Amino acid sequence: MNATQIEQYGLSYSGKPPILIGASSDAAMARAIRTVEAAGCRIGDTMTLEFIRGRIQQQVAASAIWLELDEDGGAQMDDVLECVGANAADGRFAAVISTTAELIDPVSARIHDPDVDVIVDADEIARTAALALALSRAGIEQRLSDVAADQNAARLRQLSDEVSRIAESLARLSVGPAAVAPPAQPANASGEAPELSAETVRAVIRARRLRSRYFSEDLFADPAWDMLLDLLQAEIAQLRVPVSSLCIAAAVPATTALRWLKTMVSQGLFLRRADPHDGRRVFVELAPETSNALRRYFADVGAPAVV
Repeated sequence: MNATQIEQYGLSYSGKPPILIGASSDAAMARAIRTVEAAGCRIGDTMTLEFIRGRIQQQVAASAIWLELDEDGGAQMDDVLECVGANAADGRFAAVISTTAELIDPVSARIHDPDVDVIVDADEIARTAALALALSRAGIEQRLSDVAADQNAARLRQLSDEVSRIAESLARLSVGPAAVAPPAQPANASGEAPELSAETVRAVIRARRLRSRYFSEDLFADPAWDMLLDLLQAEIAQLRVPVSSLCIAAAVPATTALRWLKTMVSQGLFLRRADPHDGRRVFVELAPETSNALRRYFADVGAPAVV
């Protein structure tokens, strides 16, 4: 899309640093433009995947880049994701990547920077809020447009509360594994973690899922614990867990699950491992200290169900 096409969209310009938009299709481009306009931001340029790297290199200043991916662009998409991630990590701009559930694994394989926000199948309010949140993290003041202002403000407060809850939980968890006291009677002289069967962990996971038959799942949303249990079960069974599967196990929207996953990795509780057979996929596993703490926890709890 060139400058003439941009003008046809009626996009406004101001003294604010521009937001660059990249998209994998015409439909994705149109949706991204609607989101950026709804946030009251200036659009600097719109690009298809093949032109994004060159355009970023030419850009002197940009407040953010919005990347809309609704179909798999293969190696070209991978290259764009690495470019966006590297520039965001260097502090050149804030970045939001909007994608679909089908693309979680290839996107996660290329995006490592914790400041890049990845949203999955998000609604319009969540999309607008994600952009505003990214700009605020980058220290850029941005007034949301009056369109759905009350809804946007509420969504921003919700996202802020969610991020704060993640930070508080992880602050406690980050000292947990190192601070956990060993059982009074270690499993063996070497001090190794107690034996734990995969069936024990699976029973806990089943019990947690059964709650949704009787109560709303929102009452019990605890993605950090659900991911910990899923990875522990996989470790015992010697299975590998890709990002997409872990998001499902978290039992929350994929965007929320990815946010938790990102912060758990940054705290050292989870580890990312590249798939040696597929460069477009990464596996997630428990850090050794996290695994040890979980096993000792189950040993300390004993017979009562851990739900």
